[in-house]
Amino acid sequence: MQVQLKQIIISPGQQLLMTDISWEMYEQLLEEYGEKRGARINYSRGVLEIMVPLPEHEDDKVMIADFIKVILEEWEMEFRSLGSTTFKSQQMSQVLEADDCFYIENEAEIRGKKRIDLTFDPPPDLAIEIDITSRTRLNNYEALGVKELWRFNGTNLEINVLQAGRYAQVKESPHFPGLALLEVIPQCLEQSKIEGRNKTIKAFRAWVKTMS
Repeated sequence: MQVQLKQIIISPGQQLLMTDISWEMYEQLLEEYGEKRGARINYSRGVLEIMVPLPEHEDDKVMIADFIKVILEEWEMEFRSLGSTTFKSQQMSQVLEADDCFYIENEAEIRGKKRIDLTFDPPPDLAIEIDITSRTRLNNYEALGVKELWRFNGTNLEINVLQAGRYAQVKESPHFPGLALLEVIPQCLEQSKIEGRNKTIKAFRAWVKTMS
């Protein structure tokens, strides 16, 4: 008996893992789900992961992405943010949908492209995952070669850098050397919940300028 994805109900903040899922089954389930879905779907070598985010998850994702954009703007670095774009590689049996992702050093290579094919195109240079309700699985990020992965668990920020095919935690982002982001970003996230988004972003931008 086959189970259709529309028959599965997942509450916000919950995660579902399904094993022994072929690539063809993944493609069929994704087509059933359609574009107007509120869930994120990742796939890695037969394991399908479906997660429905909470509002606090989305708040932190947006704010951290905005902090990154501020730095890139102030440092006059071109970038392209592709949000939760689906990145697929059938050859490697990997699919990922980050909470947000950025092309930075490889921005020029995908500039203006409406479709990105990881068979030919590079993966994102930096990805963000909010791990409030579940811990991000690293294997598909490692397999696809995403150089830098940030994970935030609601309290602490973790920066992982790809080294010899595996992630290693580091104290400083190689994209943003000299910035104490592990300390400052969690502080600013808490500040935003008290003082609001605009005031926090303004203060963060002023801090970045002092560090330039």
